[in-house]
This record gives sequence, C-alpha cells and structure tokens, in this order.
Amino acid sequence: MSTPHHDLQRMLHGPILPTLLRLAAPNVLAMVMTVLVGIAETYYVGRLGTAPLAAMALVFPFAMLTQMMSAGAMGGGVSAAISRALGASDLPRAQTLLQHALLIGIGAGLVYSAIFLIWGPGFYSALGGKDAVLTEAVRYAQVLFAGALFVWLINTLASVVRGTGNMRVPSVALVATAGLQIVLGGMLSLGAGPIPAMGMVGVAWGHIIATATGVVYFLWYLTSGQGRLSLKLQAFEMQRGMFADILKVGAVACLSPVQSVLAILIFTGMLAQLGTEALAGYGIGQRLEFLLIPIAFGIGVASVPMVGMAMGAGNAARARRVAWVAGGVSAFNLAVIGAVVTLAPELWARLFSQDPVVLGYARQYLVTAGPAFPFFGLGLTLYFASQGAGQVIGPVLAGTVRLLVVAGAGYWLAQHQGTADSFYGLVAIAMVLYGAVTALAVKVTPWNATRKA
Repeated sequence: MSTPHHDLQRMLHGPILPTLLRLAAPNVLAMVMTVLVGIAETYYVGRLGTAPLAAMALVFPFAMLTQMMSAGAMGGGVSAAISRALGASDLPRAQTLLQHALLIGIGAGLVYSAIFLIWGPGFYSALGGKDAVLTEAVRYAQVLFAGALFVWLINTLASVVRGTGNMRVPSVALVATAGLQIVLGGMLSLGAGPIPAMGMVGVAWGHIIATATGVVYFLWYLTSGQGRLSLKLQAFEMQRGMFADILKVGAVACLSPVQSVLAILIFTGMLAQLGTEALAGYGIGQRLEFLLIPIAFGIGVASVPMVGMAMGAGNAARARRVAWVAGGVSAFNLAVIGAVVTLAPELWARLFSQDPVVLGYARQYLVTAGPAFPFFGLGLTLYFASQGAGQVIGPVLAGTVRLLVVAGAGYWLAQHQGTADSFYGLVAIAMVLYGAVTALAVKVTPWNATRKA
C-alpha cells in the first residue's frame, strides 16, 4: 500500500506518462458519471412534456457554468496552490490554504445563489423564455440555484484532495454522488410509491440532496485525518496572501468558462435563425462535444498537481514536460474520436434522430468539426496544466480569441445569409484557434519555479 510520502515522490520524480494516466483514469470516470446525470435528468424532464424540456434548455447553460467555475476554474486554483505548497514541502501552508479554500467556496456559492435567485428570471426571458416555459424555468432554477452553495463546496473540497495528488477518493465520492442524484431525481420528479411526483422541482431537489450528501462526506474525510491534509477550524486566522495564492489563478481562470458559455449562447442564437432542423443538427454534434470535455477535463485536472508540485519543488522543466505530455494525450484521444465521427458520422447522429433533414445537418456538422477536436482537447488540457504553474492568463486570452472569432465572424455570416455549413466551419476554426493560441501562450510564457526556503 502506497504512503503519502511515496505518492509525493512519484508525482515529483516518477515517469510522467504512466503517472498521469493513473491519476487521470478516476477523474475521467467521475466526469462520465456527470454526463450520465445530464442524460438521465433530460430523460426525466422529457417525460414531463415539451414545456419543461424547453425550460431546462434555458437553465442548463447557467447550471453548467456553476460546475465549470467551481470544479475547473476556481477548483484548479485551489489544487494548484495546495500542490505547489506540498511540492515545496510546506505542509503547514497547505493546511492553511485548505481553510482559505473552504471560505472561498462558501463565499462564491452564496454570491452565485444570490445572482440567479435575483436576476435569473431576466436571463431566461432574454434567452427567449415566455409563458409556460418561462414559468417552469423559474420554478426549477429557484430550487436548483438555492443549492449552489453545495455545488461550490463539493467541488472545492474535491479540489483540495486532488491537490494532494489523491484522485481516487474525490472520484469515488463524486461517482457515488452522481448515482444518488440519478436515483433521487427520478423518484422525486416522476414519483415512486408513496413519494408524489414533483415535476422539474423534484429533479432540482434530487441534485441538492445528493450534492449536500457529498459535501458531508468530504467534510468528514478532511476533519477525520484520513488524508494528507486535515481541516482544523480552531485558531483560524485569515491571511491575505493565502487568498491571493488561490485567487490569482482561480479568479482569472473563472473567465474561461464564462467565455465558453457566452460563445455557445451566441452561436446557438445565430444558428437558430436558420431553422429548427439546422439547430437540431448542431445540437446532436454539441452533445458529442459535451462528452469530449470529460476526457480533456480528466487528464487536465490530473496534470494540475503534477505541474504544481514540480513548480513548488523548483523543477519548472518537469512541469512543462507534464503539461505537453498531458496536452498530447488529450489531443490524441480526441483525434481518434474526431476521425471516427468524420468518417462515420451516422454512428453518432442516428442515436438521436431519424429525421433525414436533421441527420443531414448533423452529418454536415460532424464531418466539418470532427477534424478540429484534437485542438480543443489540447487547449483545454493546457489550460488546466497552466493553473498548476500559476500562469493562466495566456490560456484565458486564447478563450477570448475564440469568443471574439465566434461573435465577430458569426455576426458577419448572419448578415450575409451564411449557410449552416459556413456556421459549422466557424465552430471548427474557433476550436483550432483556441488550441493553437493556448499552445503558443504556454510556449512563450515563462514558468519560473522558486523553491520556498
């Protein structure tokens, strides 16, 4: 059985690719479970009717944003800060960072809840929600976002444990939480035995109860001394430097998911002008993109503590090698998937529709965007690796380039009667630019590792 010291030495000096793959595997499994949750909840809501399904589509981007910000962006900042402290053999600093991370998670969760409880109805209306659809969206979102605190806490605490190099515990906990959410969502929304059907609100309650259960587990794990770090709340003193160590990465990184969601919203709105079939074809392709994210995310999150510990130990050269190996693994995996759907788009498209017109648009999208998938994987994974080095501004700017290209070129196409093929081509170009600019930013940005005394 490996010890924490042995695990740390393997992270700092072990062969990069095997260590990375060992860390990434449980993360990918946990992320696949979150995709299954989305599929299950969409099925439950679909049983409730067309209006609830449309309402869920209005709320989904903002629910996805909660996860992306808390797990990938701020969570990366938490993991990076803790792993750098452990790499520098500064366990007391890592312990103190844990306390500050918990405060950040609580604060961010409360702010996120307040924003969407107050202004949420206006957002859903601006996206086109009205009448019964808007009513359903507001009812569902008020319950869902009332529990945003639990989402931020579970992802913050999972990121703390990941920062120590332990991927198994958070992954097992998140898989169990997702399984509980699938069961509760079905029972509470559709009813089961003595449990009355609560509709969409039941799906939201299933999410909150399952996530709160996961938070309780992580708090027990960290307070009982099971892991490398222990959560101690007595004699806690807030330190500005500790907040800064996390937020200099996490706060800046939060811009990236905001840009991604904005790009999706802008592009969806423009494509909707071409008709329902073109939008449905894009939607089929977009479902595949949501399955690509867990693969790149799982590898990227695994690279954060490896990069962070190398930086903390003063070994910037190893940190860079980890980043490029991780980016290469993601690019290869997504290239394989992209090649399959480019050569045989029917394999994916026919899972969701038999309408020949919709299938035509879906094939068109997959053949056009598929070759660009490896660039998307490269960019997303390097974004995470850069968090470990505390150098995330370049990858965030790459996301800005992607957003500007989608908005600017998309507007031009909309004004010049662009075809669906031209819009789909724009998605591919934006992916390639995102990956290429992120790689360039990582290459030219100095990573200066300084071992703490």
